[in-house]
Amino acid sequence: MPFRYRLQKVLDFRIRKKEEQLLVVQKAQQAVFIAEENIRKNNEEIRQTQINMRQANPLMYETYDRYLIYLWEKAEQLEQIRAEAQKVLDAEKAKLVKLEQAVKVLEKHKEKSREAYLEEEKKAELKGYSELGVQRFFRQSQERQEEEEEILKQLEQLEG
Repeated sequence: MPFRYRLQKVLDFRIRKKEEQLLVVQKAQQAVFIAEENIRKNNEEIRQTQINMRQANPLMYETYDRYLIYLWEKAEQLEQIRAEAQKVLDAEKAKLVKLEQAVKVLEKHKEKSREAYLEEEKKAELKGYSELGVQRFFRQSQERQEEEEEILKQLEQLEG
């Protein structure tokens, strides 16, 4: 009879939950990446605006200043968005670690159960061999006894 783990459904459920959480973590990582990309684009726009301001007409300085202030405020907002996305990512990673631990615990339990099952099978097999050995020994001893009786009968016939 093959090994059958009694908690296999629970293990499958936990593995499925872990895989779902892995997808959530990947989405959270993507959100952090997008936020960082937006920050990079905004910083590039700030740098480009500062370069353009140096080459612009002095009458446009006030407009450039207002636009730079707007970009700096946008940079702060983008940084807050990135920080929130990072918090979400960290929380989701923590959940993933817990789910992975739960799966590892059951996998370890399954392996121990499998080893115990194999040990029991081995013991049962050895017991069967032992019983066969006892039967074989008994049969051989009976055959020896019959041979001795036969030899004794032959001796009696020769003597008598």
